[in-house]
Amino acid sequence: MTATTKTPAAPDSRTPSKAAQVLGDRRLPVLVTAALFLTMYIAGLSRYQNYGFGEPQVFLNLFIDNGYLLVAAVGVTFVILSGGIDLSVGSVIGFTTMFTAWLVERQGVPLPLAVLLALGVGAFGGFLMGYVIQNFEIQPFIVTLAGLFLFRGLCLVISKESISISDSSVSSLAQTRVSLGLGELSIGAVAALVAIAIAFYVLHYTRFGRRVYAIGGNEQSAMLMGLPQGGTKIAVYTVSGFCSALAGLLFMLYIQSGDPLHAVGMELDAIAATVIGGTLLTGGSGYVLGTLFGVLVLGLIKSIIQFEGTLSSWWTKIATGVLLCAFILIQRAMTARKQT
Repeated sequence: MTATTKTPAAPDSRTPSKAAQVLGDRRLPVLVTAALFLTMYIAGLSRYQNYGFGEPQVFLNLFIDNGYLLVAAVGVTFVILSGGIDLSVGSVIGFTTMFTAWLVERQGVPLPLAVLLALGVGAFGGFLMGYVIQNFEIQPFIVTLAGLFLFRGLCLVISKESISISDSSVSSLAQTRVSLGLGELSIGAVAALVAIAIAFYVLHYTRFGRRVYAIGGNEQSAMLMGLPQGGTKIAVYTVSGFCSALAGLLFMLYIQSGDPLHAVGMELDAIAATVIGGTLLTGGSGYVLGTLFGVLVLGLIKSIIQFEGTLSSWWTKIATGVLLCAFILIQRAMTARKQT
């Protein structure tokens, strides 16, 4: 009678380590951004508590001063999630301010009609770029770069000088505040929060949102699944164009003028906020709430520099560049983990 000996089972080498599990969590970039914002805010409270940094209105001013950027970043989030890029955002914003100011001040068009026309032109411009990208199979970088030059050129066609808006309805809207008890929000800030809520619902609770994620994650697989990728891509750029035009209207309320040099380079700020918010540049992963935190982080950097008083505004760009590099490295670690 022989005794059978059981050899101990070798540990499963396929079991991921804790570090690998953390890097594989799609929520990681959003959590890092939220933690970064909280850390920066607490640091600001401790350093500038005697200068009113802890006032609720200072926090609400982050939404008032960056509402237009938040709306623009929402549109960029849709595009990047689908695996594309949109470089025309800043030019569409600048064009919208000029176009609306020209209609209201020079042509006497009622403000509601001017707003509808501006939104329509922005959405149609996005539709055209999406149509060219899809049907002519041209890289989004090239097509939206052409859109950048086109809309910036149209600004100069309308006028080479700034157009001040003296319409009483514009001034009234710009000065309107929504009371929250502890502070106030502007109409632009409220519109930005509504845009975030709508985008969150569309991306996470509709078929269109699921198609955006699917196409950005793996376009070939989405095509094999029979998803209408052509229509989805065109729709994504249409959404971005609409959001850019809406951001231009909010920026017009914030500045109360139109200028051909308004929002130069703002497309880079919107892209940076989206990436810092955790949306992967390769597409298919990200959350619109992360974009919200990305914009708040950039706004908080500006606020801290203003409270410091001794730093140049250029430090905002330096800090943004450092954060952008850090989050790209985090994205690289996450994508490398998925490939192994």
